[in-house]
Amino acid sequence: MSLLYGLYIPDWGFEVMSENLSLSVPEYGKETQIVHCGVRGSLEPPCNAVGLIDRLLLGESHLYKNPVYKRTKECSANSPDYGPLPPNAPAWCLAPFDPEGLLSSLMAAITCFLGLQYGHVMVHYKGHLQRIIIWLVCSSSLLILGYVLMVLGVPLSKPLYTISYMCITEGASGILLIAIFYIVDVIHIQKPTILFQWMGMNALIVYALAACDIFPAALQGFYWRTPENNLVNGTESLIEAAVESERWGKLVFVFLEILFWGVVAGFLHIKGIYIKL
Repeated sequence: MSLLYGLYIPDWGFEVMSENLSLSVPEYGKETQIVHCGVRGSLEPPCNAVGLIDRLLLGESHLYKNPVYKRTKECSANSPDYGPLPPNAPAWCLAPFDPEGLLSSLMAAITCFLGLQYGHVMVHYKGHLQRIIIWLVCSSSLLILGYVLMVLGVPLSKPLYTISYMCITEGASGILLIAIFYIVDVIHIQKPTILFQWMGMNALIVYALAACDIFPAALQGFYWRTPENNLVNGTESLIEAAVESERWGKLVFVFLEILFWGVVAGFLHIKGIYIKL
């Protein structure tokens, strides 16, 4: 937090390809855009400490070129989705930013260590009631701390992985863990969670193919006439048309995707196939 609010962010520049210049020679196809900052403690997209540290240590060329802030009203005519730049869009809309940079990865690592403590409770305390009480105290404390930080001005931001975001997501995950633990291990209602059990048994393959977009990218290779007319986009558009809502259509598509990978993991479980490192 001291880095996030204490570092001074000077003005900085970045190179973008210019459509108005010749692209035959790389040096002549680029122009420099200047982002004016000169602030300290800013959490806005162009002038935050997360981006400053990544630019200094990793270099601009190693940063993500399509950050989430390109979906904001300032940077996208199709906001909240990606789209063309609106008129008079600020220069930083074209700037690179890595949501998984050095400072945000540090907070993500702390999240992992907190999750590890929940596992330690499982190992060192054998009584169900003891586990639930300790988890509940930890989760409630994290949730309260996160909301207090929000009130004090630390926003809930996933791209910056702020401490308030870390506390609230960790606390909410802990509450969900308690609910699932009570249903499955205490009162022994296991059938509704069978999909999660199957996916947990083959978590690595599900993560690699689904979360890393390997399988969807392969499916997008099957298209009709244009790459945009691919199998994935076509299925999503069909669902959106069926429910007559883009947002609800995307939600249904995600749930169907989860169900699909649950069935795949169940098939692998039945066949006795478990992929692990």
